[in-house]
Amino acid sequence: MRVFRALTMTAAACAAIGLSVPFASANTPMGGGGGPSNISVNPYAVHQGATMQVSAAGCGHGGTVTSPGNFPPANLSAGSIGFATVRIFNHASPGPHTLSVKCNDNSLVATHRFTILPGNPAQGGIGGSFGPSTAETAIGAGLVGAAALGAGAHVVRRRRPLRGRA
Repeated sequence: MRVFRALTMTAAACAAIGLSVPFASANTPMGGGGGPSNISVNPYAVHQGATMQVSAAGCGHGGTVTSPGNFPPANLSAGSIGFATVRIFNHASPGPHTLSVKCNDNSLVATHRFTILPGNPAQGGIGGSFGPSTAETAIGAGLVGAAALGAGAHVVRRRRPLRGRA
């Protein structure tokens, strides 16, 4: 009876190890050559001149994200899920477009769609460098003067004693 139990346990252990080998070989380590997969973009619809996050699985040693005419090539970080931030060109044409992801450790390429929205990005740099116009200065001075007169009248009125009270 003891020998039968030992043989049964040995057979069960061998079967468990034998059945787990196909699963272990299917889950290759980082950069195992499976190519890019599960590509996602955030946001899916992005304005001209804005930034977009791209992520992809399967590029354990990093990779490159490209979309000619829409943004410059960007490096995908290494790891089980790689990330890249791309800035859409101001002159990129609005509409649906495709980006490509290629891993550094193999020649497979995967694509994903995204949309460029027309937009007018903020035109900064000049607004704060000009002072107020003459008219704005005159209006501001008039408002400050009126406030000073009102405050002065209020203080004088509060200091004057009421008649009949001592």
